[in-house]
Amino acid sequence: MGNNYEDECRRSLAEEQAKSLAGTNNWEHVDRERVHQDWDVLYREITAFLDGGSLPGDQQVQELVRRHFDIACRFYTPSREAYVGMSLFYAEDEAMRAFHDSYHPGLVDFLGAAIKVFAEQGSGFAPSAGAEASA
Repeated sequence: MGNNYEDECRRSLAEEQAKSLAGTNNWEHVDRERVHQDWDVLYREITAFLDGGSLPGDQQVQELVRRHFDIACRFYTPSREAYVGMSLFYAEDEAMRAFHDSYHPGLVDFLGAAIKVFAEQGSGFAPSAGAEASA
């Protein structure tokens, strides 16, 4: 994955989140406590697969990533690029990395790799901001 693609993913995440935040009064509709509870359960499940030697592309891991994507969609439905951008944000933001890695020291990297596989194979994504602009 090249730097240009990663830059596009970061830009898509920023643009799509800004648009969603503005249109929903800062995600007023989201039950944040429930989201964090659901992510907590999910991250513990992913950690078990990580400890068990699973790979990011394994079917069971991809099913867990589908659940992660579904939880993210409670805020808004990200494009494929914005979803990959989310994994980059988890890795690059110090607080997000610390939060995720508090579950397992390799969670951010494992989840990021699994999200990239999901994005390459998955469906159900919103069109990227760039695709909307060029349509």
